[in-house]
Amino acid sequence: MAKLIPILLDELQQEFAITEKFLKLIPDDQYDWKPHAKSMSLKQLSVHIAEIAGWPAMGIQSSEWDFAKSPYTPTPIENNHDLIQLLKKGLNDTIKALNQTKEEDLDHQWQLKYGDKILLSLSKYGFIRHAISQNIHHRAQLGVFLRLLNIPIPGTYGPSADDTNGF
Repeated sequence: MAKLIPILLDELQQEFAITEKFLKLIPDDQYDWKPHAKSMSLKQLSVHIAEIAGWPAMGIQSSEWDFAKSPYTPTPIENNHDLIQLLKKGLNDTIKALNQTKEEDLDHQWQLKYGDKILLSLSKYGFIRHAISQNIHHRAQLGVFLRLLNIPIPGTYGPSADDTNGF
């Protein structure tokens, strides 16, 4: 059986390279824009996406996150440069953490909690996969935001409708 850590490293680097293409397109002057009153703002969504790059490192280096003890506070950013730096720092932290862990450590449990209430309970491997899924999910959401702002969408796993070179 193939080793999981090299597979995860490859997938994380590929997915966050695609994510970086999307984040670079966000206009600094549109950070407060929302497509709907119930939606996150473009800034809230983009910061959330950039922060996800560091989730696997946090999952590897801890056994839980308890919102009752450590409430979530979004990382403050002012512009796209800050946003891309946040993404790159998170990915670098994740790569370093994965390179310093052992395969068997991925079997250990990780929990997201609010006090006594368990919101999510997965193996550390499962949590890393969850982070990758969250990145893909929110990146697609960002693609809709960008489309509504009439910003051409980059290809992800092939060309987009905005790519002129096609296959």
